Amino acid sequence: MPTPATFDAELIARYDVSGPRYTSYPAAPQFHAGFGEVQLRAAAHASNDDPIPRPLSLYVHVPFCLSPCFYCGCTRLITHDKGKTPIYLQRLHREIELTAPLFDRDRPVLQLHFGGGTPNFLDPAQMAELLESLAQHFSFSRDANREFGIELDPRFCDPAYVRALAPLGFNRVSVGIQDFDPEVQAAVNRIQSVAQTRAVLDAAREAGFRSSNVDLIYGLPKQTLSGFARTLDEVIALAPDRIAAYAYAHLPERFKAQRQIHAADLPDAAARLNLLGLTVEKLTQAGYRYIGMDHFARADDELARAQDAGTLQRNFQGYSTHGGCDLIGLGMSAISHVGASFSQNARELPGYYAALDTGRLAIARGLALSEDDRIRADAIAQLMCHGALDITAFQTRHHLDFGVYFAADLRRLARLENDGLIRIAPQALHVTPRGRYLLRNIAMCFDAYLAREAPVALRYSRAL
Repeated sequence: MPTPATFDAELIARYDVSGPRYTSYPAAPQFHAGFGEVQLRAAAHASNDDPIPRPLSLYVHVPFCLSPCFYCGCTRLITHDKGKTPIYLQRLHREIELTAPLFDRDRPVLQLHFGGGTPNFLDPAQMAELLESLAQHFSFSRDANREFGIELDPRFCDPAYVRALAPLGFNRVSVGIQDFDPEVQAAVNRIQSVAQTRAVLDAAREAGFRSSNVDLIYGLPKQTLSGFARTLDEVIALAPDRIAAYAYAHLPERFKAQRQIHAADLPDAAARLNLLGLTVEKLTQAGYRYIGMDHFARADDELARAQDAGTLQRNFQGYSTHGGCDLIGLGMSAISHVGASFSQNARELPGYYAALDTGRLAIARGLALSEDDRIRADAIAQLMCHGALDITAFQTRHHLDFGVYFAADLRRLARLENDGLIRIAPQALHVTPRGRYLLRNIAMCFDAYLAREAPVALRYSRAL
């Protein structure tokens, strides 16, 4: 179990720089068009031939949203035309048919996640048909610990819809909130009541879902300490098992919807830091434990138990108890992590449709990991998930001399050690309590790509 985190406002403010979130290493900006369907097929074949083939995790992207949230940086399409859904599902079914044969049927699906966009843009019948198609082409695990999750927008979802998901196998739900303050909601174009949110969470519990998550964002326009304190109190009263509290990344040059937000309405750096401090204080007092990188969980939640057991992992969905799977992304813009490769589908519908209509997978870009990529990915994962790295075990695993291989990285890390973020010993690296909120900065010391990137600030959000 990592040491409890200590919130050091002055230290966090000093390290508020731009950098990757390390849901993957290398990060997505390193993907390139030279990696396509041929390379993915080869990666899948090699993965099947591993001495102990990994289980599978499926991610299904539903890109449609009924209303734009101005803060959003996700790949989504705003429409009220439900006639677009059957057209998209037709291609999605085709992608499932083309993708599933790449993977041996004895590799069970332990994790399934529907994200968006807004997955509940699909009606219950469409959702049931899609789950049937997935179950037909992949081998769904019957393990009681399998994780089938879905993101729901309470503004367009009622308890009956939630109850219809349980027989399909869903057992985890994630609900976006961001902030309940009316002024903030108006500024970001997301009007959502506490009652709507509670109805979805209560229905999930009553239907037998075993875990719930809610998402918050600090740093939004019009946010104040008093207003966000009320939101945090309302969220704690809703009693979700997990809470993700993200820092708003204002990148209007990349995300068109964010241009609707007035920069003058955004909290300044000091106010953002106070909002984060308030979040940490209230959630900790309410019994939530800081897992890492914006994530909090109850002590009895599977994430917390996995961290205690040293089995916590990280993937494109964030922290996971099933990170050791090959991840297969389905749908427009979805990302896969198969063996030593990453790949991403076309990020626009025309390209996604055109590929599948000609019998091809819609891979638009990706990356084959080098040996150095794999070594550094392991080091970063150890620090991000466990707050420590066992140097002796790492050297044995990768057949290298840690001090020699990472000589330049350790020199970068020395400054962080001087500031009390990490302890460097001959046999191990240990993130300190003060460093737990700066895992991103610690991981950046091992990132071989950052020095070659310019300008980093245009590619990545800030740490705070």
